[in-house]
Amino acid sequence: MLRPLDLDPRVLRARWRSASLAAGWRFPSDWGVPEVDMVCAALTAGGATDSVLSALGRARAASGAGLEETLTDLAALHAVLAGSDGDGWVTPDIDATPVRLVRITATAWAEAALDRLANPEVIDPLTGLPTGSYLRTRLAEVYRAAARTGRPVPATHLLIVATVDASAMTGWARLTGMILTADALRKVFDGGETVACLGPSTLAVLTGRDDELPRRMMAARREITARLSRDEQLHGLPPPALRMLRFPPTFAESCAVLSTVGRA
Repeated sequence: MLRPLDLDPRVLRARWRSASLAAGWRFPSDWGVPEVDMVCAALTAGGATDSVLSALGRARAASGAGLEETLTDLAALHAVLAGSDGDGWVTPDIDATPVRLVRITATAWAEAALDRLANPEVIDPLTGLPTGSYLRTRLAEVYRAAARTGRPVPATHLLIVATVDASAMTGWARLTGMILTADALRKVFDGGETVACLGPSTLAVLTGRDDELPRRMMAARREITARLSRDEQLHGLPPPALRMLRFPPTFAESCAVLSTVGRA
């Protein structure tokens, strides 16, 4: 069982994150899903944990985390709770994690993973943007067109990536930041570009290369900053980082880039 703690949820969250990253969590920016805060709130309040652990397992599957990585993260939480009386380092051990907790989390992860395979999402429910799956489909069309015209994709198209700083925007603040950033990108890139959600902290725009692109990048930065500054919980926080990525020569290589960017 996970025992309740006399801790501030933020303290538990910080200790859990540190232990999970030390145990090998690969992409720090996608660790802090809202379900993490739900788990911390339930534990520190002494509430039931089964439902929030199920929610966490589903969220990990939805964000692309593998089962081993998800269970190692759970083991990190258990290690933090078991060693909560001290401030030293803890050593996560999946084998030492209670079987019931592993079963609850793994079952929820598997159900979500299977559902994604059977019913692939086209639209991200949070931002209302197409998902990475749609962006890959659109990118395949771009590569086929390039092969027909003889103009390589790296010479005709770019990927603009917007990344929310998960260390600055956590929990609901990060979700709000993603929604406002998505709205700003849709407003600026409204001429046939593909704006998509690649991960829990990452948005992307597939756009052609032209002389107007620098101006639109500046407009996107201004629009994002203006929207975030009007929200009380986001005022004063750094806006999402915007950068341009050049596509590799082949579609397969570009898919690998999209996968990496979505988890970074």
